[in-house]
Amino acid sequence: MEVIQIEGGYPITGEVRVEGAKNSALKLMAATLMAPGINELTNVPNISDVHIMAQVLEELGAKVEVKGPHDLLIDTTDVNTWVTPYHLVAKMRASTAVLGPLLARFGKAVVAMPGGCNIGARKIDMHMLGLEALGVNFVVDHGNIHASAPNGIVGTLVTLEFPSVGATENLLMASVHAQGVTTIDNAAREPEIVDLANMLNEMGAKISGAGTPLIEIEGVPELHPVSHRVVGDRIEAGTFIAMGGLVGEPVTVRGFDPQHLGLVLKKYELMGLTVEREADGVTVWRTGPIKPTDIQTLPYPGFPTDMQAQTMTLLATAAGDSIITENVFENRFMLAAELNRMGADIRIEGHHAIVHGVEGFSGAPVTSPDLRGGAALVMAGLVADGYTTVSAIHHIDRGYESFVEKLQSLGAHVERIAAPDEL
Repeated sequence: MEVIQIEGGYPITGEVRVEGAKNSALKLMAATLMAPGINELTNVPNISDVHIMAQVLEELGAKVEVKGPHDLLIDTTDVNTWVTPYHLVAKMRASTAVLGPLLARFGKAVVAMPGGCNIGARKIDMHMLGLEALGVNFVVDHGNIHASAPNGIVGTLVTLEFPSVGATENLLMASVHAQGVTTIDNAAREPEIVDLANMLNEMGAKISGAGTPLIEIEGVPELHPVSHRVVGDRIEAGTFIAMGGLVGEPVTVRGFDPQHLGLVLKKYELMGLTVEREADGVTVWRTGPIKPTDIQTLPYPGFPTDMQAQTMTLLATAAGDSIITENVFENRFMLAAELNRMGADIRIEGHHAIVHGVEGFSGAPVTSPDLRGGAALVMAGLVADGYTTVSAIHHIDRGYESFVEKLQSLGAHVERIAAPDEL
């Protein structure tokens, strides 16, 4: 077992480049199931979730070849089963993304109930309700979801109760070969949805409206393999931007579209951060105190739930009180208890966190509660007195490539070490 150890109090400044988006790459990998042949994905992050998705595809009969540090060749010619292995799916909620592609290719699928971060209920029922409208039957048995479309997938209007990213993606992929036209109303609008629709269109699909609440898919008989570049990771970018804002020295983050973080950057400017936007990134710094600011998470283009933990860490040292309202996941305040161990003053009331700003953090042994919370604890350690040791860093490895090395390149005193005996 390894931990990340941070010695606080050192300036971090310089330039860092983010990888391709985890939340896009995983779905694009799943989508290759629908285009038999050799697909190429470039700008793929080298992270544990991607390795797990590659194993899922290989268990289904695909061949996955690492062509370069960030390039994958995925040959889906010989995919011959529609049953996904529980031991892999349980590790990662995004593995349910194969449900739509398998239904599109085989008209049936068996997928285990999802795992991943312990941040709230997985509303897989929303996926199932949407797919049922397209003619898919479901049986849940022994923790597995058995899906079949005995009469084929038939296009219709599907209205989502909530703009769920996963449900939108599964409906998008399942309906590519549907008879007639499928319309998804109240669709998720995230940049990763647009990236998926763009790749499917390059494969020969007929999708319009991605990035808006109304997506139309006209069924086509087949798709062909393509080469596609994964969009830059706005959440990894936001994490380094938050770090730059916390420490104060200029940090330049490249490799993503700043428009994808529109509301986050506006909120950070309200907090007293200076944000200089460029075509492929931003530079951020701060000269005055962090100003208290209220945040509420909402589906895109609202404030992303995946940036809530990093923002809580910023606001924990603000000059005043802030309220964070979490509207997406019900268990996403587990970070607060760990930050309080470091001297923060955060009180949880239902889906609100009342953050009373303190002068600074004290180094302490803490545990990553989830992917973004783990990164936020490392971030707090950068400005804490003394040493902070973050354990359960497998969460961080799920979404951040070369996290420690990138921080070191900015001047942080941080390293991965074997876990001390007393942890």
